[in-house]
Amino acid sequence: MHISIAIDGPAGAGKSTIASIVASKFDLVYINTGSMYRAITLIAMRNKISHTDVKSVCELAKSLKIRFKGENIIVNDEDVSIDTRSINVTNAVSNYASIPELREILVRLQRDISNEYDVVMDGRDIGTVVLKDADIKFFLTADIRERARRRFQEFKEKGINVEYNKILNDIIKRDYIDSHRKLSPLKKAQDAIEIDSSRLDINEVVDMMSKYIMDYIKSN
Repeated sequence: MHISIAIDGPAGAGKSTIASIVASKFDLVYINTGSMYRAITLIAMRNKISHTDVKSVCELAKSLKIRFKGENIIVNDEDVSIDTRSINVTNAVSNYASIPELREILVRLQRDISNEYDVVMDGRDIGTVVLKDADIKFFLTADIRERARRRFQEFKEKGINVEYNKILNDIIKRDYIDSHRKLSPLKKAQDAIEIDSSRLDINEVVDMMSKYIMDYIKSN
C-alpha cells in the first residue's frame, strides 16, 4: 500500500522533529522541504546570489544534487544540515522561498520523490500544493511565544548566542511573509487535521498522529 503524509505549519511548530520520528516509526522516507529551501538559500548566499536575481537562483537550484540521509540534507555530497540552520539563513530563507520559479523546480522534485516512495513530507504548502492528494494531512501549530522559546532553546543547545526577542520578532516577520506570499502561502488545507502543540510534548504529538495513521492503514 502506497502512503503519503503531509505535515504543514508555521516556523518553530516542531514539524521537522515530529515528521522525522513519524517517518522512523512507520518506515517512511522523510522529506524536509523546508531544508531544501534552506539549502538553496545557503548556497546562493555563499555564491553572493541575491533572491532578486531569480534567473541565477533557479540555475543554481537546477545544478545542485540534493538528497537526504536520515534527518540530514546533503548538497553535492556536502552535509549542510548545520549551516542551513544558521540565523543568517533563517532570516533570508523566506525571501528565496517566495520565488515562484524556484518553488516550481522544488515542487516537481518533491512530487517525484513522493510518487516513488512512501513519504512523510513537511513544509508550508504540502497539503495545499505539493501533495494535494496526500492520504493524511496534518496542520501542526503552536502559540507564537512558545515557538520562539523552542527556537531559542534550539540555538542555545547548539551554542549559538541569540536574544529571545530577536527570535520572536524574526518568527513574527516570517509568519507574515509565509502567509501573505502570492504563491503557495502558508495555510491549513481544508481536509487537514489540526494539532496545537503549545502544551504538548513531542511524544504526545507523535502519539496523536500515529493514531490517525494507524486508523488509515487498518481501513485500507
